[in-house]
Order: sequence, then C-alpha cells, then structure tokens
Amino acid sequence: MASPYAQDGFGIGFEWGPVGARVVAGDIVAVVDVLSFTTAVTVAADLGIDVYPYRWRDETAVTYAEHHGAKLAVGRSEAGPDDVSLSAASIRRVTGITKLVLPSPNGSTIAKLLSDSGATVLAVSLRNRRAAADWVKRHGAGRKVVAIAAGERWKDGSLRPAVEDLWGAGGFLSGLEGDNLSPEARAAVAAYDAVADELPALLHECAGGRELTQYGFSEDVAIATEVDESDSVPVLEGGTMFRST
Repeated sequence: MASPYAQDGFGIGFEWGPVGARVVAGDIVAVVDVLSFTTAVTVAADLGIDVYPYRWRDETAVTYAEHHGAKLAVGRSEAGPDDVSLSAASIRRVTGITKLVLPSPNGSTIAKLLSDSGATVLAVSLRNRRAAADWVKRHGAGRKVVAIAAGERWKDGSLRPAVEDLWGAGGFLSGLEGDNLSPEARAAVAAYDAVADELPALLHECAGGRELTQYGFSEDVAIATEVDESDSVPVLEGGTMFRST
C-alpha cells in the first residue's frame, strides 16, 4: 500500500526535514535552508567555490576535507578572521580557496541523505529561488519536483519548522509556475506569496533572523534577504555541489 505521506500523483511536492525527505521522493529535490546552509552554498557558487556537504564537523570531516584537498568550515562561533564557517559573510570574504567542506546538521545532512537516493539535488535559498526554478523548467520536463524545507532543531533534537525555509521553498515552487502541486506545496507557495513584498524586514524579524542577529550574525541575515540576486544553481553530483547552467 502506498504511503499516504508520499504526495503521490502530484508533480510538485513539499515536505520538512530529513524524515520528510525520505518519505516524499522526487526526481529533482530542492533543499532549502535559508539562514544557513543553502544561502552559504549559493554565495560559494557565486565565487566559483565547489561545496562538499558533510553531516558533522568531527575527525571524519577533517579526513574528508584532506582527501579532497578542500578547506573545512568551522562553527560560526569558533571562526576567526581568516576562517570559513556556515556564515555566508565569512564565505564572501574568503580568498584563495576553490573547494569547501561545509558541515551542517540540517541542510547539509539532508543533501547528503538525498545524494544516495538517485535524485538530482539542488541547493535553493531566497537568493537563487528564481534561477533554480528556471533551471528546473529547462532540465526537469516530466520529472517530479520536491522542495524540502530543512528547518531547525529544538534543544531536545526535535524538528523546529523554520518559517524562513517555508518561504524559501514556497518562493522556489512559485517560480516553477506549475499547476500540479500537492496540497502541501500549495500551502508553501501561499506562505511565500503572503510575504513576498515584505521579505527583507520579515526575515530579520522571524525567530531565525532574531537568533542570528542576537549571536552577532546580522550580516548573514542581510545576505539571505538578497532575493533573486544570485543566478547560481548549485547541483550535487558525486558528493560535490557545483554551479550548474
């Protein structure tokens, strides 16, 4: 019996987190982590830096980075002036690197999970939501498209749906201009449409934006508000996210 959660019969779907990514299979899957991973990836792609998603920053990540001859990103709070982290601002300032291992417990973890499923995985944020939708319209004829909002984590490890990821996913799905959306995908599009004209301000005022600002990363929030300013479409192939055309 087919899973009632799989959104079968629809060409465009939407779900949350790594569990949702396993349940709602798509031929093309957009991972959306607006205030962290996918905005950082689009900034890296704009600079010609290939990104290697990784689940955690531990000793295995160090070995993985060394194997690929890549720079390993550190935690936001640990980064010094010359370090690179999940902070999009730190990536924008960096010079002299072409490969970056970027661990994160949400967006990066989902991207790694999906890379084993055979799906084409895209990194989507508000910065490139229009470019990514256009890429799908060129390359995705007849293929099921799903957006996965990464969300965040409460202290007990449970999923915290993050409204900025809902907006990013809805903005991408809206750009597809399709009419075969699941009810979940329609709800995401409606959420984006409701705030599209107010996004810069609302992104600063949502819980995730306030959290980053409180921790001293308001510049990252500002970069995330650069709606449609990037034409980079990072695609995951062979463990690497590189800019596709």
